Amino acid sequence: MSLRPVSVGITTRNRPESLNACVASLALAADLIEEVVIFDDASEPAAAVKIPTALTGRVTILRDASAPGYIVGRNRLIQRAVAPFVLLLDDDTQILSRESIAEALDVMRHDTSIAAVGFAQAEADGRPWPAAMQPAAAAYPCFVPSFIGFAHVLRRDISLALGGYRDSLRFYGEEKEFCLRLLDAGYRVAYLPGARVGHLADPVGRDQTLWLRYVIRNDCLSALYNEPLTRVMWLLPARLARYFRMRRAGKIVDRGGVFWILRELAAQLGDVRRHRRPVKRATIRRWRALRASPPRLTNVQVADAS
Repeated sequence: MSLRPVSVGITTRNRPESLNACVASLALAADLIEEVVIFDDASEPAAAVKIPTALTGRVTILRDASAPGYIVGRNRLIQRAVAPFVLLLDDDTQILSRESIAEALDVMRHDTSIAAVGFAQAEADGRPWPAAMQPAAAAYPCFVPSFIGFAHVLRRDISLALGGYRDSLRFYGEEKEFCLRLLDAGYRVAYLPGARVGHLADPVGRDQTLWLRYVIRNDCLSALYNEPLTRVMWLLPARLARYFRMRRAGKIVDRGGVFWILRELAAQLGDVRRHRRPVKRATIRRWRALRASPPRLTNVQVADAS
């Protein structure tokens, strides 16, 4: 018996209501879903869900009481998946239509160079978030440098071949680092603005100080792992300076934050030495070009955003 095309992976921590709403929404695309695997990142109490009738027997929860972080969770979900495509969701997302998922799969089946597809962030009623909060401002299906991790489809075999996300990043910024390696390996990332997924941002677990620290830490780590040395020399101070700009702009009180970042970077240097693989300069030029002017997807029937 052939598999349905998609394994769904959801990472969760202490958001039971959002998680149940997310799983319930998957019933809309049940005919496409082989399994739903939930990674419980040390929720207290342990995560539990009400399973829609359409998905009976297809939902599994994996719990790790050590709280390794959602990036580690995503990697475990990719490794555990049995279907060729993996739809990764945050626990505060909701599928709004079967068509959005089917459209992403059609794009990937049509072009095997597309290793990932990103969706548009939307409200529960389908209204899209502002263009500045999407993978690209374009209103047409296009190629982009990176997706937004709240909801995306990956080609499982390629993700595994590239080593998946970097566990060392732990929180935030993993999509850009992963997509840079995808581009360097010759693969592409597509964005479908007409394929909307609800992102009902749950405030539980959100911490502005933690977010700021990890965003800058991981931007610096991404440079250390992936950038040519001549770029690392100016990127690191530039990204550390960005910490202060973001702290001021967000009016975030974070005493000692920059020293925490520096200690974290020092602690990761051994892993950086073992796994550093600078990307080609042509990859960096391609990334910039995609960001400046996302090229339209061609020879595939997908809907523009309206």
